[in-house]
Amino acid sequence: MSDVPAGSIGRTIIAADDLAARVAELGAEITADYQGRRPLLVGVLKGAFVFMSDLARAIDLPVELDFMAVSSYGTSTKSSGVVRIVKDLETDIEGRDVILVEDIVDSGLTLAYLRSVLGDRRPASLEICALLVREGAEDSGARYAGFPIPPDFVVGYGLDVAEHYREIDAIRVFEPE
Repeated sequence: MSDVPAGSIGRTIIAADDLAARVAELGAEITADYQGRRPLLVGVLKGAFVFMSDLARAIDLPVELDFMAVSSYGTSTKSSGVVRIVKDLETDIEGRDVILVEDIVDSGLTLAYLRSVLGDRRPASLEICALLVREGAEDSGARYAGFPIPPDFVVGYGLDVAEHYREIDAIRVFEPE
């Protein structure tokens, strides 16, 4: 078990009830937009797994799921600036309607990289669904966006720092020492 990062959990940015309500709205939007189709939700591990689980249940269509894992943070609260694929898709996405499910759009680096990599695989469509969009990244191209958030480092609802705090049911500020 890794050591708990030095710091503390601060104020709540988004309460659990607000998360649930917005995920239901996003699910309804996707349901309306993809009628008669079977979208493939591609979750970006590990942070998006809680959001994607709730989102999949909020979409009133048959959906398929796959996952990618990428790394740009490691155990830090700052991006390294280098994105690498740690786990690739198991599904061939050529000709598929793909929705990339992200926990947070921060600098946009990871999202741009994934959009390029997945676009090269010739999906029928590729859209982005991001739970959180950092102030300043509003032009991320996310068709489905949950909440804008301030520049604070946040944890909870799947988001972590050094593999801690994913289990918190709200989005909260992490205040490093």
